[in-house]
Amino acid sequence: NLNRYRDVSPYDHSRIVLTKGRCDYINANLVKVVKADRQYILTQGPLQQTTGHFWLMVWEQKSLAIIMLNRIIEKNQEKCHQYWPIGRINGGEDSLILTDVGLQIDYISEVEASYYTTRTLELKDLDSGESRNILQFHYTTWPDFGVPQSPTAFLRFLSAVRRSGTLEEGGPPIVHCSAGIGRSGTFCLVDSCLVLMKKYGNNSVKVKELLMEMRQYRMGLIQTPDQLRFSYLAIIEGITRDWDSVNDNDLIDEVNQNSSRVSSDSEDEPPPLPPPRGESLGTRSPGGEAPPLPPDRPLPREPPTSARSPSPEVEKYFCMFCFQFETNNRHETAVFTITRLMVTILAKGGEKSEIVPYPKYNKSTKHKCVRERMRIEANKKTAEMLAEMKRKQESAEKWRRVKRSLLQPLSLGLGAVFIGGCAIAIYFYTNR
Repeated sequence: NLNRYRDVSPYDHSRIVLTKGRCDYINANLVKVVKADRQYILTQGPLQQTTGHFWLMVWEQKSLAIIMLNRIIEKNQEKCHQYWPIGRINGGEDSLILTDVGLQIDYISEVEASYYTTRTLELKDLDSGESRNILQFHYTTWPDFGVPQSPTAFLRFLSAVRRSGTLEEGGPPIVHCSAGIGRSGTFCLVDSCLVLMKKYGNNSVKVKELLMEMRQYRMGLIQTPDQLRFSYLAIIEGITRDWDSVNDNDLIDEVNQNSSRVSSDSEDEPPPLPPPRGESLGTRSPGGEAPPLPPDRPLPREPPTSARSPSPEVEKYFCMFCFQFETNNRHETAVFTITRLMVTILAKGGEKSEIVPYPKYNKSTKHKCVRERMRIEANKKTAEMLAEMKRKQESAEKWRRVKRSLLQPLSLGLGAVFIGGCAIAIYFYTNR
């Protein structure tokens, strides 16, 4: 079996077709966003038996970057095969030779950040001797079916990928998570929207329409309401804040502060917190010795926009979002309701408008949502009881009409004729 999940299959019209080897199939699609001049190859996390196919796709498509948005093991389950050599420095091997496709992958180096790792790998064709360097950007704190801890951390990761130039140079970048639709779709949607807004203006992009367009190339992009909601938050922050100027050292505190605002309704355990600043500097200093810490740590830079308490209207829509999410299957409708309100509030105030935050889903808000849900469930049960009573009354009325029709003289006469005819027919049949 070449598919990781039975319910996630690639469309034929956009599927990547391998040209070398006996098998031309791989669960991967080319997703095009023409207006943004972007192309992505979205694929599943490689299986052990498809590792060769994965690297053959990287070679044939001339891709220079692999964007990995999952961990190898998540909640004691393998979400992706270890498809690259980890290097002797990490207790592994420096090379991985794939004889089935005639390729060799060599470990060159890696640079760790608090929430992602950048690796440099060399991909070599054993037949021609040609080789090229591949950059792997591995986001390590994005839970399955969830979202990153904050839009700022994600935007910093996206900025690092963009600065490498691999999204524009060479072939399409390879983007994968476990299934290649949820986290991968979120990354591509945010990147494309920010490119379009920078190119054509903030009001030129309809996020829902762009997502539907991208789904024409690969099924099920963005799997959960939280992922779609996070996409809106990242887009809003990306266009209203110069996040490229955020200090990496200050980012750790900001991520922890924002983690309570952005929930991740995920079955996976929460991602680990980054190490303390002093410890990380001591272990990751290129010279082997930790540089001295400054006597006073600078305060985080104030954001350019101010936050104010959510209005009753926002609270109302947030409660609507909560109970629609918990009671209905129309997840996207609930998400688009609240996020459309956010964007409307932002657009009405112009450039100096304040960003109204999402209300925190605390105990007070939870009680409101519970009461609202109980009221809706009670109304629903009452409506169902009334409908059932009406159905029984209609059924009883139909049966009474049938009984009255059977007792009418004409009905009795027709019944007698029918019975007599049957008796005569049986008599003649038996006396032949």
